Amino acid sequence: MDNYSQSVTNVEKVGPAEIGHTHADVSGGWLRPAVFGAMDGLVTNIALVAGVGGAGAGSRVIVLSGIAGLVAGAFSMALGEYTSVGTQNSAIDVEAAAERAELASNPEAEQAELIEMYREMGLSQETAELVAEEVHASPELALRVHLTQELGVNPDEQPSPAVAAVSSFICFSIGAIIPLLPFLLGFEVLWGGLAAGAIGLFVAGAVVARFSPRTWWLNGLRQLFFGAVATAATYGVGALIGVATH
Repeated sequence: MDNYSQSVTNVEKVGPAEIGHTHADVSGGWLRPAVFGAMDGLVTNIALVAGVGGAGAGSRVIVLSGIAGLVAGAFSMALGEYTSVGTQNSAIDVEAAAERAELASNPEAEQAELIEMYREMGLSQETAELVAEEVHASPELALRVHLTQELGVNPDEQPSPAVAAVSSFICFSIGAIIPLLPFLLGFEVLWGGLAAGAIGLFVAGAVVARFSPRTWWLNGLRQLFFGAVATAATYGVGALIGVATH
């Protein structure tokens, strides 16, 4: 047996899942709210700590403000994610119903539309017609393909509102508690909370780099910079208000 035949035989012995590369699990709607929640929790409470501390408040007031911000922000983020994802899913369901009606009432035009889309993707006329004909042989497959091609969504893979809400709630809480840790451990100086928050931002940015093409240290510095801008702004506001009220 020559090398080519041996290679073909080897490929036939393995399943499709064993060929090629693997992908990170980013489905289910958890990744975006998790990243958003963690970053928002970090930036929100670092800025809150800086603003209250800049006004001259003591550690007890800083902790009280931070815990209040954590609880309010976590519930707000969770509710927002649940509502937004649920609304998005409902909008997709409406579009799916409209597309289903079009496929039932005017299948020839819909098939011609799909052929044209395949032609724009680079398929030959003959291949496009064959693929479109096979797709339209199954109403459910036709619906999924049209929604994917026209709207860029798959009705069978909609994110879960509950998963998004829980992910956002947990990650926001984790992010928001980090700048409060030094105060909860007995430290009373403002720079301790800010330093903890800065480390948290850098680490969060570095971890998120796993899902992006950026290097971990560059993404960490990027998140640290954004947090520093927000912290400087709120510290300045707190210092001005603190001076004005004395």
